[in-house]
Amino acid sequence: MTVGLQWPYVPPDGWTAADLDRLSLDGPYGELDALKRIELIDGDLIVMSPQTEFHRRVVERLRDELARQAPDELTATREMDVVLGDRQRPCPDVSVVSATAAAELDRTYYLPADVVLVVEVVSKSSEIRDRETKPRRYAEAGIRHFWRIENDGGRPVAYVYELDPATYTYTLTGIFHEQLKLPVPFPVDLSLAALSK
Repeated sequence: MTVGLQWPYVPPDGWTAADLDRLSLDGPYGELDALKRIELIDGDLIVMSPQTEFHRRVVERLRDELARQAPDELTATREMDVVLGDRQRPCPDVSVVSATAAAELDRTYYLPADVVLVVEVVSKSSEIRDRETKPRRYAEAGIRHFWRIENDGGRPVAYVYELDPATYTYTLTGIFHEQLKLPVPFPVDLSLAALSK
């Protein structure tokens, strides 16, 4: 019997980034859109947990604000995969990408060269991935800017990182509690408190 790319059976050589475009969104028993929110980290399929209202608000409002402030050659998007390698296809909460790449309406993912910033809004179910695994993979792929947003009692706190090109690791450049004002990757000035209200 040939299983092919039918969830939940893992292909003989494991999952690859290309497999995600061929995988049915429905679950193993026909559950509609059961696999709508998945990502590939180190060859493992990660089914993302339902998001909290804090997560939804921060992601949605941050994407809107970054899209508003971005220069014409860039745009902000949410929950679009970035293929970092054959076995790496994370789905950042928010990304700032080239407007040219975003104009391709049939695309299902971006490449690192398309991306100038990735943002992860940390959830309880994804703490280790958002704090350790995914930033390491983004840095190794050469994505210059990474932000991590944490929930501090219902208030967003932003941890801002920039890529060290000599080591391909991120360096913390600031922690922001109320207002996030930065000159890179483009001039950004936004109220963090407003993101969760």
